[in-house]
Amino acid sequence: MLPFSSSSTAPRVGLIGFGAFGQLIARNLAAHMQVVVHDPAQPPKASARVRFSTLEDACSCPLVILAVPVSSISDVCQRIAPLLAVGATVMDVGSVKLRPMQDMETHLPAHVNILGSHPLFGPQSAKDGLAGHKIALCPQRGRTHWRIAAALRSLFGLQVIWTTAEDHDREVATVQGLTHLIAQTLSQILPEKLRMTTSSFDHLLEARRMVSADAPAVLDAILRDNPFAAEVRADFLSRAAQLAAGPAPKEKGPRQMAGL
Repeated sequence: MLPFSSSSTAPRVGLIGFGAFGQLIARNLAAHMQVVVHDPAQPPKASARVRFSTLEDACSCPLVILAVPVSSISDVCQRIAPLLAVGATVMDVGSVKLRPMQDMETHLPAHVNILGSHPLFGPQSAKDGLAGHKIALCPQRGRTHWRIAAALRSLFGLQVIWTTAEDHDREVATVQGLTHLIAQTLSQILPEKLRMTTSSFDHLLEARRMVSADAPAVLDAILRDNPFAAEVRADFLSRAAQLAAGPAPKEKGPRQMAGL
């Protein structure tokens, strides 16, 4: 189902980055294949199907997943470019797609496939499993994305959404940009204890809880690396300010003026 060699008896996936999301990926992939992890910043956490190794070893796999911050994609791609096997697929998992996919196209050799992805979930929302969650896929180069999409559906029960990098970033600027903006703002202004909450407010608190553990790099990508986020944010804040100010006073008509 995944782009592995037909002669391989133990499918291997290279995973570069082992932060919170990298660990979520490894935990779910390990039930189906050997995961070769490279992350010098993380201590080894080997299991039966997850092992830490060199960058060269991780890049020798048929599928290499970049679970690194969006701001690091360019540097990582330049480092791994000479190490990738012919026909391999490189797939990122960033919250922004235009910039990472441009970096991959620029720095990765022509003999590899490129697939942009954005899992529309995180360690908190997917702590009980991946089934039913969504993942956006942006094919960039090659044809292996069809097999990867089929595996994501059959092995993990994910809903695959096909999109382009630009369409993704435009939509996510609203979906994630406003969610994180509101959630982070709530975290800063809420008192320690609230008793008289409503159902709608409880949903806001749940949204805040689900993104509270995100790394700062995730927030940076969503609010600042997405090229459409600033426009959406400005529009939201402008409309919020208008609502807070209340309706504008109506101008007096000729009859009202005459009665003064």
